[in-house]
Amino acid sequence: MSKDVSKNKLLWIAGLGWLFDAMDVGMLSFIMAALQKEWNLTTEQMGWIGSINSIGMAVGALVFGLLADRIGRKQVFIITLLLFSIGSGLSALATTLMVFLILRFFIGMGLGGELPVASTLVSESVPAHERGKVVVLLESFWAGGWLVAALISFFIIPSYGWQMALILGAVPALYAIYLRMNLPDSQKFIATKTERRSVWRNIADVWAKPYAKQTTMLWILWFAVVFSYYGMFLWLPSVMVMKGFSLIKSFEYVLIMTLAQLPGYFSVAWLIERIGRKAVLIIYLTGTALSAYFFGNAETATALMTFGALLSFFNLGAWGALYAYTPEQYPTVIRATGAGMAASFGRIGGILGPLLVGYLVAQNVSITMIFAMFCIAIFIGALAVLFLGKETKQQELA
Repeated sequence: MSKDVSKNKLLWIAGLGWLFDAMDVGMLSFIMAALQKEWNLTTEQMGWIGSINSIGMAVGALVFGLLADRIGRKQVFIITLLLFSIGSGLSALATTLMVFLILRFFIGMGLGGELPVASTLVSESVPAHERGKVVVLLESFWAGGWLVAALISFFIIPSYGWQMALILGAVPALYAIYLRMNLPDSQKFIATKTERRSVWRNIADVWAKPYAKQTTMLWILWFAVVFSYYGMFLWLPSVMVMKGFSLIKSFEYVLIMTLAQLPGYFSVAWLIERIGRKAVLIIYLTGTALSAYFFGNAETATALMTFGALLSFFNLGAWGALYAYTPEQYPTVIRATGAGMAASFGRIGGILGPLLVGYLVAQNVSITMIFAMFCIAIFIGALAVLFLGKETKQQELA
């Protein structure tokens, strides 16, 4: 098998796992809107649904990131995929909010662990001159998952209920068996297996002098991006309802906005090896911040659609660059640990974002003010990259 075929096979195997992750997160935003009506949930309770998912993701990113530097990327990738798939299927049986929240925690653990481990595996398996592009293409499967989620939510939830949508989300459990047989592990990881390192040493090394600056930058960047993404996108269908559109119409508009994610990813995949990681992140984060501000101020359907599409384009493009940039900051022995710890800290933002929106809406704070808050948070992330980040374009991984 040629290197190109091997690279493409790895991209598709890892990418489909990524797609299933996105499908689950994407459906949750639509399910929240449906559950509000069916279970008469308050905005605070809706905020907890989004936040408990991120609590699980924070725990999963940390635990499975540490584990991936101990037992390998492949095994952890399969474990996390099974965890969220089975949890998704079981959550379709939930009849109370408490049971639903407990299952969402375990689903979140699987999601949070899978993402940094998959990007680390792909980063270590692709030549330096195209590593950034391939990791962004891996991240582009996220848009595919959101599109599938939006289609399922638009056609299935209104007719067959949210339970059927979650059952469809459990299908990836079968795919995990296929992965176990077909996925190669990282050769870079295999080469370092003889070096027995404790988990505590790996954690300490992430904050050691050679890596402290980039760790600080990554933690600020991850927090800003995750805080704003989950705060804005999990509430997107519900925000459309608050602005006066019906539930069905809000699903339709969000589906159209979601289509803008794909050109966001593909433009970053084209740019990232040409102008570098730092420039791409700063441009796309700035675009996200401005789109968030204008979306929050939009009142007409045309304005909402336009700035919602721009928000999807720039925000998901920034995510692609973030996943390419993160594993490049560390050597192989602590790469999954460093990426997992940054993602885990970022997930704290994912906990606070949806909760904060719920409580602010309950306090009658305007959508305009809420989205202005996200605009400021994203600008802080861009400044962290500008002043603390280093360019890693086409550098060989240590």
